[in-house]
Amino acid sequence: MMINNRPVFLNLFQFRFPIAAIMSVGHRASGVLMVLAFPFLVYILDLSLQGEAGFAAAREILQSLPVRLVLFLLLWALMHHLLAGIRFLLIDFDIGVGREQARLSAWFVMLAAPLLALLVGVLS
Repeated sequence: MMINNRPVFLNLFQFRFPIAAIMSVGHRASGVLMVLAFPFLVYILDLSLQGEAGFAAAREILQSLPVRLVLFLLLWALMHHLLAGIRFLLIDFDIGVGREQARLSAWFVMLAAPLLALLVGVLS
């Protein structure tokens, strides 16, 4: 009999991941997103510190719709990363490690992060 050692294609979209796994992937993705956005944010800061003309140019860039949408996405990433990080720290201290508690805290992060981002985005 011949043994088949060929790799198996697994379509990850067919799996049903628990909410904690989805939240964990979101935590990693939000961290990567913030790291990738850092050079742009430093550029805007540098531009704004170059005098009145630079400040006006930075303000014009930040008020355009595509940039505002990207900034809102970054705000969500910050809120998600912050809340998920707090959740992971609590789990490190053996707080909320039960199955139901972990599921509820993951749902809390997934729901609270966009709400906080919306609240901060509207108030600013």
